[in-house]
Amino acid sequence: MFRWKATAAVAIAALALGGCTATGEPSGDGDSSLVLGAIFAPNTLDPSGAEWGNRAPYYQAVFDTLLLATPEATIEPFLATDWSYNEANTELTLTIRDDVIFSDGTALTADIVKQNLERFQAGTSPDAGYFAGIESIEAPDDTTVVITLSAPDPAFLNYLTRDPGLVASPAQFDAEDAATNPIGSGPYILDTAATVTGTSYVYTKNPDYWNPDLQHYASITINVLGDPTAAVNAIKAGEANAVKLVSNDAIDEIEASGWTIAANELDFQGLLLLDRAGTQNPALADPRVRQAINYAFDREGLLQALQSGLGTVTTQVFPESSAAYDPALDDYYSYDPEKAIELLAEAGYAGGLTLQMPSVNLLGPATFPLIQQQLADVGITVEHVETAPENFIADLLAPKYPASFMALEQNPDWQLIQFMIAPNAVFNPFHSTDSEVEALLTEIQNGDPETQAEKAAELNRYLVEQAWFAPFYRVQGSFALDANTTVEMMPTNVYPAIYDFAPKG
Repeated sequence: MFRWKATAAVAIAALALGGCTATGEPSGDGDSSLVLGAIFAPNTLDPSGAEWGNRAPYYQAVFDTLLLATPEATIEPFLATDWSYNEANTELTLTIRDDVIFSDGTALTADIVKQNLERFQAGTSPDAGYFAGIESIEAPDDTTVVITLSAPDPAFLNYLTRDPGLVASPAQFDAEDAATNPIGSGPYILDTAATVTGTSYVYTKNPDYWNPDLQHYASITINVLGDPTAAVNAIKAGEANAVKLVSNDAIDEIEASGWTIAANELDFQGLLLLDRAGTQNPALADPRVRQAINYAFDREGLLQALQSGLGTVTTQVFPESSAAYDPALDDYYSYDPEKAIELLAEAGYAGGLTLQMPSVNLLGPATFPLIQQQLADVGITVEHVETAPENFIADLLAPKYPASFMALEQNPDWQLIQFMIAPNAVFNPFHSTDSEVEALLTEIQNGDPETQAEKAAELNRYLVEQAWFAPFYRVQGSFALDANTTVEMMPTNVYPAIYDFAPKG
């Protein structure tokens, strides 16, 4: 069933290069250092343009969020100590802490929270659309914020645990260096002198932090690693304490080096068939073409070849934790090239068709040739356009391509709908929809829990039957840890929370 404390996330997998010697030693007193390997550098450290997923640690180190997502999949108080909805679930009242000081000495107030929420709503973050339903934000006193929504949003509390809930000091709002000099109330402060933008980010412990129990280290360095090989080399050389892995093909080698693997199964990998209205590629407007694409893939073979078999084959984007999930939809599309060829012929493409998609080496050099070959086997020619890692997501969301391979988090409930399915969803850049989807979304948004669960299941089946996506599998997400470091994985984000890393001992 759908929950008003729904959990979710957005994320994209890839790795990149850096290098600093790890210095973490077993300690429980917060005096050790932590060196992390991250996926991408942040495009900005201004919360109004922030992203989450693999970029979350850069922001969590220096900013607090209004609410806190936990490894137990709950939502807990943070900068907001309490919250409540009105009976219609359209007015959310937050109680704001009165003992929080930003690193520049400014005291947190409800009005500052209001300004941050308004900046995010009007900002450049790809997640700004999460706030599209906000009608007004008021701060009637120093510790109260009232958010009025145009309609119920079952995922709204979860947004406040992520980039929409980040809170910066007003001094950062109009600063010339707002993108590189963050001013937050978080557990750490960015050392701008030691930081190399785009390569290595160094944070030191905030001596005035209001919640010292979350400060497990004296300093944290987040290095941007260049590719999977460079990441494995950094691990073997002891140049990090914890590294997010882009794929699972080097796990045996990593474990042989004395490292351990923390894992969850959060992402699905497969094709996003974005141009479902045929704006750029008319063929994709025909569900038979999209169905043919689904039948073209040997999912079991791809899982073995690309992820060492670590994952679960699926053809649905909703996860097992969702009310929408149906185990029968995990294998709705079998590997059937002949069926794919028949469907293409029925749709008028007996002579084949051409599909342009981006490729990026960081998502695995073997991935794109395998996709290209399996589609070629049924008569679909893929023209891959090599894309710089820093431009990959922006190009998808522009939108520049009708389809793409992608790794996205399988979020439960309304969060996934707002992330991938709704007309204004982040990963629905062509704003695809139809009357059946619109009707189901309305019932899910406004129904009681029983109705929400029933209609979510109907929506999931409809999306699979209409082949809105071509998922391959739910992949094991792996995080490599040295002998001195522990972490609790998040069930709702690809990168663990910065607070959930700790030294052993």
